[in-house]
Amino acid sequence: MTTPIQRTESLIARLTSAATISDPYPLYDDLREVAPVKGYRDFPPGTVPGQDEAVNAWVFLSYEHVSAAARNHRVFSSTDPLQEGSSAPTLMLVNHDNPEHDRLRNIVNLAFSRKRMEAEKQSVRLIVDDLITGLKDEDVDVMDVVASMLPARVMVHMLGLPAADADHFRHWATAFMLSADLTPSERQASNEELAAYFIEKVSAMQVALERGETVDDCLMRALLTAEADGEKLSLDEVIRFCITLVVAGAETTTFLIGNLLYNLATMPEVHARLKRDTSLVDRFIEETLRHSGPPQRLFRIATEDVKVGHAEIKQGDWVALFFAAANHDASVFPAPHTFNMDRDNLNKQLTLGVGIHHCLGSALAKLEARTLLEALLERQDRIALGGAFPVPQTASLLNHGFERLTLKFLSPKKEAA
Repeated sequence: MTTPIQRTESLIARLTSAATISDPYPLYDDLREVAPVKGYRDFPPGTVPGQDEAVNAWVFLSYEHVSAAARNHRVFSSTDPLQEGSSAPTLMLVNHDNPEHDRLRNIVNLAFSRKRMEAEKQSVRLIVDDLITGLKDEDVDVMDVVASMLPARVMVHMLGLPAADADHFRHWATAFMLSADLTPSERQASNEELAAYFIEKVSAMQVALERGETVDDCLMRALLTAEADGEKLSLDEVIRFCITLVVAGAETTTFLIGNLLYNLATMPEVHARLKRDTSLVDRFIEETLRHSGPPQRLFRIATEDVKVGHAEIKQGDWVALFFAAANHDASVFPAPHTFNMDRDNLNKQLTLGVGIHHCLGSALAKLEARTLLEALLERQDRIALGGAFPVPQTASLLNHGFERLTLKFLSPKKEAA
């Protein structure tokens, strides 16, 4: 007979299974009843499975526990020693605590300003139009043709880099964020190639600036020149932040776009409603982030002994905050597995972080998603699943989304015919 402890251990072990990664929400429901629990073994981004050791973490699943821990960076530290030793270390602000976090964010905010985001709207629309012009009533893998290409091309453009490098960005992001099924040596080689690329590009631009040469206005230039309270980013910090933009920004946005398009294709009533009223696009994005948002969890480290619920967490323990599980907590979001754009508390969803660690790139991700959706709603009468079954990514629980998603795009003329 299975004991309660054995059942819990069995549930925790299933967190890293392919079946759970493709559809984690039923298991979250089962585990939420007993969480926080310890024993979840997995790999933070930037580590290399098969080469690095998995961390052994507590699992936080309820909205109350996840939200409180995410806001309490004093007790639940974001500093990640494994990331520091990565073959392609990043400057993810989510992996820094104050006062270092605020120093970095204040400088980066100047480069990643609202004015810059506003200025990029036209460029993003041009990229979107180019990507969707050829979509028609035939099967197309949108993960390859649209979802992964849009954030890669936007980021290449914003950083002032050659457009042809977008394909490299796609490969580097999936390798670093563990969403590709690669051997340890392949993942290591990809990370090293990514780091070498930005060491070369950022160093070359820095030299050009020091020589007084004309350098086009771009995000990389802004990161090199931004100054707050007399402080600038070091060359190494700029390199690492550029790596972050590729691996974190592109990967999450890719899966978000795929999930948005899947929801449009499988929820015709939602698609019809958006066609009638495009002002609802933002609510559609927010509910998708809550209902089927890509980021599933982030790790923290306890800086002191602390009690959370019934759990006695010790200083130095790893903790996995499952934001996606919190977004499906029925005590906060009634009927959590039902897609409902009319919820009155969509602003409570945690997918893109909370508190000082709210995602810096969220405005850009939403701009790309909104621009794509508005363009498709203008041009297409209907979006439908294609002939091939959707294939979820099952390499890592870090993100929830599709490896392949075949859709058809039906234009007004095609529908009329």
